[in-house]
Amino acid sequence: MLSPSLTVIAAFMLTSLSVGGLMMAAFYPRISKAGLFEQRFAGIAALKVREQSASIDNNSRKQSVEATLRELEERQKARAKKGRRPTLVGRMRQGGLNWTKRTYYLVCVATGLASYAVPLVFGLGNSTALGFGVAAGLLLPHIYVSARRKGRFKRFTAEFPNAVDVIVRGLKAGLPMADCMKIIASEAQEPVKSEFRTVVADQTLGLPMDEAVQRLSERVPISEANFFAIVIAIQSRTGGSLAEALSNLSRVLRERKKMQAKIRAMSAEAKASGGIIGVLPVIVAGLVYLTSPEYISLLFTALTGNIVLAACGLWMTIGILVMRKMINFDF
Repeated sequence: MLSPSLTVIAAFMLTSLSVGGLMMAAFYPRISKAGLFEQRFAGIAALKVREQSASIDNNSRKQSVEATLRELEERQKARAKKGRRPTLVGRMRQGGLNWTKRTYYLVCVATGLASYAVPLVFGLGNSTALGFGVAAGLLLPHIYVSARRKGRFKRFTAEFPNAVDVIVRGLKAGLPMADCMKIIASEAQEPVKSEFRTVVADQTLGLPMDEAVQRLSERVPISEANFFAIVIAIQSRTGGSLAEALSNLSRVLRERKKMQAKIRAMSAEAKASGGIIGVLPVIVAGLVYLTSPEYISLLFTALTGNIVLAACGLWMTIGILVMRKMINFDF
């Protein structure tokens, strides 16, 4: 048997354990709920901290994007102030022609001489032949360069979405942007191939990616190339998913192409009507010359006829330009 002192100690310990168990049973739900509340409050506080940091990151990225866009806009305004129209050599390069100014002027002189000789063969007067020669020498080479330039831009616009898709697939596969550019420079269709070859050459010389692409938009001054340069400039300065941004750009470019096709289809009738109205006086004058040359030859031999012919040509040109302005849509 235990001694009286040990019995008292054992009884005290059993009593303490019993009281402690009863208190734990009574207050444990509140204690556990308090712990859960504390964990929940801690989680909410951490979530608020993450949201605040994400909001700060988004605000800083938004500010960086706005600063980049303002800089690009100012750069475009400065370039527009220097001169909206490109130089003669620049227009020939944009048209894919390797002519120099001397070559262009020689073509103008040759075209003028040929156009001067053709009316003389048909028996027209010297003044009429001279007028045809000067007009053709000044206008025909200019029209040829403009047509080459416009056709090259059209081919670039048609092929450019495919090039953007190649970059997107390459980036998703893990290739760097420079390697994607090299793939386009070696396998794409002209004129995208030659333009991206120039971009790769600029990068090889040490030019940053955004500046090299900005030069592309200057060499090919169309909206599609400008959009591409803006996307590359924003991504290089603010970060983000370049593949996703370029994928959205490719979708936008294809939608623009569909819209342009719809506009051409809707304005085809007006263009046909304008072409018929513009060419009808020339056809009628030619038929009258074949049937009654003496009747219409006064327009080319008499001074009054020359004045009437010049006035009619001027008014016809104004009418054609007005109709062209009415059926051309910018979007």
